[in-house]
Amino acid sequence: MKESQKKAITGIKILLNHKNEHTLMSNNKLKIFVTSKNNSSKRISISTIEELSKDRGNTKSKITIEPKNQRQEILGFGGSFTESSSSIYKELDENKKEEIIESYFGENGNKYSMARTHINSCDFSLGNYAHVEDKNDLELKTFSLERNKISLIPMINDALKKRKNNIRIMASPWSPPAWMKTTGEMNFGGKLKSEYRDTWANYYCKFIESCEKENVPIWGLSIQNEPEAKQTWDSCLYTAEEERDFIKNHLGPSLEKHNLLDRKVIIWDHNRDVMVERARTVLSDPDAAKYVWGTGFHWYCGDHFDNVQNVHDEFPDKQLIFTEGCQEGGPHIGSWDLGERYATSIINDLNRWTVAWIDWNLILNERGGPNHVGNYCSAPIIVDTRSQDLLYQSSYYYIGHFSRFILPGDKIINSENTNNTIDVLSSINNQNTVNTVIQNKNESNVEVSYNRDNVNSVFTIPERSIVTVVDNIS
Repeated sequence: MKESQKKAITGIKILLNHKNEHTLMSNNKLKIFVTSKNNSSKRISISTIEELSKDRGNTKSKITIEPKNQRQEILGFGGSFTESSSSIYKELDENKKEEIIESYFGENGNKYSMARTHINSCDFSLGNYAHVEDKNDLELKTFSLERNKISLIPMINDALKKRKNNIRIMASPWSPPAWMKTTGEMNFGGKLKSEYRDTWANYYCKFIESCEKENVPIWGLSIQNEPEAKQTWDSCLYTAEEERDFIKNHLGPSLEKHNLLDRKVIIWDHNRDVMVERARTVLSDPDAAKYVWGTGFHWYCGDHFDNVQNVHDEFPDKQLIFTEGCQEGGPHIGSWDLGERYATSIINDLNRWTVAWIDWNLILNERGGPNHVGNYCSAPIIVDTRSQDLLYQSSYYYIGHFSRFILPGDKIINSENTNNTIDVLSSINNQNTVNTVIQNKNESNVEVSYNRDNVNSVFTIPERSIVTVVDNIS
């Protein structure tokens, strides 16, 4: 790694043996945790009101928190187990493995409770593969997870052990086996052949059952990762009508036959831009909708946050879940924009009824891979495979400002903000603790007046910073 890159991430490494500061809350006092671009000592670090009041900003905002105005219950935050991530993990020494698992899933880390993994290969695999390669095996007798047992399942099992099995894992296919497709290959799109629809539906069930034999419980599944994207990597195309009909005529009945109707079925699993149209086509059909838990979405085609709200408004009895996002085009080591992109998405998505938020790869190497078609991306933790150094990106800490405080079972509450140059999200837990995340992406400080019932406090959010305010009502 270049010396300039090393300097860029100086101070962005977490010390996991530090005392877990957010267990130190005292009643009736605000505790404020800060991560700041221009202060490398501030990484989800506690700061006093006095410290945050030294340099008042010219920009002001009044934030009003409404604890009684409660909305959706949160399932949690998480990241994705891919063959690429697990292949890196497999080669690390035991201390580094433990650090990664603790950093993401531990009580001193980001407390992840959600995850995603792939059925068959994805672009972040070491190559194309399927769990059934025999085109004549319509009964799936040769279904095998042997490829996953090399590194993927062991990594998942380590995380499950850390969380005492309390991780909701969803599974998504990027492509059916090549022999089931119109193109005869897993890459470059193509469609599922009609004669294999029942076999493919049973394949999901076989995956769930096989994973459970390896002590990997599958909580939910999506029909298809990015069903409108013809990619150079593993991909398969479905129109909205095809997805609807596959659910109601094939997948739903197969889940019922295998006693798996308690697994959550997630539609779309693609960008926000046309999620309303997709949800409308599928969920307006009661024979398909009865099998569907909710709509999943990604961030790769613009923000379109209003579409998340629109899906909720049209189908309030169905859930919303963010299922993938990352910064494309390499590892972006040391970039502060990474964290801000994550926080902007999380705040806007959760303020629009999203119940869970899942990041893409947990770890990648110094190139942003491995990726079998060179589609390199960033991850919150980059592993320098030459030295085994773990490089903690701004995205790791920014996600932590949410995931360490807004825990499963907490509810999003309404917050009003008079200045749209900052972003605000508030939640409340069953101990009557209000957690409010405030992001300042500006190049100058912002003075905030925090108001909750009879509590008022004025403090400054430093430039290019994010804070979590912990406010114990009781």
